[in-house]
Amino acid sequence: MYSKNEASLLKKEFWTAFGTYMKPIPSASGQFINWVNYKTGIKHLYFRADVTKRQASVSVEIVHSDNEERATLFEKLSMVQSLFAATTSGEWFWQPEVYDENGQPISRIIIVKENLNIFNKADWPGIISFLKEQLTGLDAFWILVKDSFEV
Repeated sequence: MYSKNEASLLKKEFWTAFGTYMKPIPSASGQFINWVNYKTGIKHLYFRADVTKRQASVSVEIVHSDNEERATLFEKLSMVQSLFAATTSGEWFWQPEVYDENGQPISRIIIVKENLNIFNKADWPGIISFLKEQLTGLDAFWILVKDSFEV
């Protein structure tokens, strides 16, 4: 078991290692980007990567506080679901309404890989591989559809 400080330092070490690994990898547009803090350019629409002691996940989250606006953004994504599937890999779960850790409703598209532990450095190559594959797939998708989401 790790102390809070040790756990925090290990998480920071992982995300630094991941960022360093991903830094030379260009976006589908050919530009170099910050993969750890991917900017979609659309307010309330985020690409998130997370790793816990049980799993790794990548998600598209719509966090608009207005239910109708959030539903509209989710519907726009749903209309290009076949393109999403063609540019990403694995089984993504489309969730029109779930609740975040603060109890706020969000819309989410998520893929999870179980049995990966951020506190086990032997799992890091598998975690990094999973995150890279999913984030680069999301990026390829986003390059194709982003213009239709801009207002």
